Amino acid sequence: MRFDYDIIVIGGGHAGCEAAAAAARLGAETLLITMDMTKYAGMSCNPAVGGVAKGQIVREIDALGGQMGIITDQSTIQFRMLNRSKGAAMWSPRAQCDKSLFSALWRKNLENTPHLRLWQDTVNKLIISEKEGRREVAGVVTRLGVEFRAKSVILTAGTFLGGLMHVGRNSAEGGRAGDSASHGLTEQLVELGFEAGRMKTGTPVRIDFRSLNPEKFERQDGDENPSKFSFLRRIRPVEKQKPCYLVYTSQQVHDTLRTGFDDSPLFQGLIKGIGPRYCPSIEDKLRTFADKDFHQLFLEPEGWDTNEYYLNGFSSSLPWQVQCAALEQIEGFEGIEIYRPGYAIEYDYFPPTQLYHSLETKLIDNLYFAGQVNGTTGYEEAAAQGLMAGINATRKGRGEAPVVLSRDEAYIGVLIDDLVTKGVDEPYRMFTSRAEYRILLRQDNADQRLTPIGRKIGLVDDERWADFEQKKSLSELLNFYIHKHGVAPHEISAYLKSVNSAELSQKRKIADVLIRNNVTILGLSEHLPELKRFIESHNIDEEVIEQVEIAVKYSGYIEREKSIAEKLRRMEEITIPDHFDYTKIGSITIEARQKLSRIKPKTIGQASRIPGVSPADINVLLILFGR
Repeated sequence: MRFDYDIIVIGGGHAGCEAAAAAARLGAETLLITMDMTKYAGMSCNPAVGGVAKGQIVREIDALGGQMGIITDQSTIQFRMLNRSKGAAMWSPRAQCDKSLFSALWRKNLENTPHLRLWQDTVNKLIISEKEGRREVAGVVTRLGVEFRAKSVILTAGTFLGGLMHVGRNSAEGGRAGDSASHGLTEQLVELGFEAGRMKTGTPVRIDFRSLNPEKFERQDGDENPSKFSFLRRIRPVEKQKPCYLVYTSQQVHDTLRTGFDDSPLFQGLIKGIGPRYCPSIEDKLRTFADKDFHQLFLEPEGWDTNEYYLNGFSSSLPWQVQCAALEQIEGFEGIEIYRPGYAIEYDYFPPTQLYHSLETKLIDNLYFAGQVNGTTGYEEAAAQGLMAGINATRKGRGEAPVVLSRDEAYIGVLIDDLVTKGVDEPYRMFTSRAEYRILLRQDNADQRLTPIGRKIGLVDDERWADFEQKKSLSELLNFYIHKHGVAPHEISAYLKSVNSAELSQKRKIADVLIRNNVTILGLSEHLPELKRFIESHNIDEEVIEQVEIAVKYSGYIEREKSIAEKLRRMEEITIPDHFDYTKIGSITIEARQKLSRIKPKTIGQASRIPGVSPADINVLLILFGR
């Protein structure tokens, strides 16, 4: 039995699983400690992965060599590409998953990863030592009294630290339904000087689908030709899909829900944590949008072989009796039977401005935080942080520089920079609007942006690299073809008419025609036999075609964003000394001095994104550092 490791990961959620898998695959001797080995990467809330901006994150995780995309594809029961009616920068993959299969596949993955060991227990204490005047983590102590030593520790405790669940005026300790809370770590970290706070999230009722009448619902099927998350060629899209359903509340439902407001822990001050503004509970919706007569809800399956369904949009902490009475008044829900009511949960988090971009804490060396302990929400945001923490903890142990993705390289870069630079005042969720370079950070090109980085650091294996090089070669080949070969007006006049596009007046390159709205490579190929033969003879698949098509259609916007990003990148190259004393700069505002002293930005670029630091303050710093 081994008790000494390179890296210990605390928590087996989405962040912990990615962190442990990444560290072990990079060769670090890794130990993953979790309370329950049957619930790895548990989908405590909606059993779905992806969505707007979140889907881009999952594709980035996959491109870097992470596991979430593969496991999602293997457990998908419905796939949809959201925002197809909008520009390509907004397209976002989303998959409904079999949550039991998702967790089982993660366990199989972890159990068969070399250099990774698993231990079922709860960590309630960190071992801290001092070296050359700096405190550093040296291991952990579990509730069973077992002591494990390590060079680095990654904390990914999710909602379990001080977890408290609420249903009406009843509350109970727990990290989620059926699991106990964790105590000891928050108290120790606060004693060590960390700032801690409380956040709140919630989850809706789980329903026995056999008790419903689906004929009264609006059916919502997956895509006719579903795509997938992973860039690996051997991973195939889902073939059979399961439908979801749209249902609606009514004024009668709202009136019933309001009868429970006097016992609402949210409204009566029993909940102290900060909740997510963008994903409110149903009672919060009724208060905020009092003029609305109905709200849309999504009835979503939790797996292939279960009758359990998730009612997306009906998160609630109202008394269970009120929840049931209101649900019975939804059309098609008259005979409803539930497995468990919705509940709210409060938990401890640590403001992420206490971290470096590597996700290492500033106060304790070799201690990393990832996931909801950093004030984020969502499986995807947690997994991304876990992946980067696992990478960086391993690299630091080898004396290598951390991997820090920039804001124009990845949504993951935007996520981490927002956390450590701006902090959070509510549970953080990624949106496309948070990224300045959305056209560069598309879901289709995540492999182009990040797979070379994953290969360089050793996380992208030979299979993935071969797939990447083949796809890159085919993309370049197709791109060259459409820019070299021309098309005469008579060849595609019928096609252009069919897509409401003006006819050509003279011969043009295929790429010039492709720029037009509604014109596609596959559409052109049906009227250009040589183009069709070229695609078929080189076995160019739809993913390659789509990537080339998007790059051509958005080429002007892409080049413009690249130019802007390059100008701003120059400020990222101007570094600030680690222990610079901002209090001595009288020419910047007091607020700027306070914020800069607390966050300690590494570069002028990071300093420019701190709320409260003005352009005038940045100009002073630029002059001060010789630019």
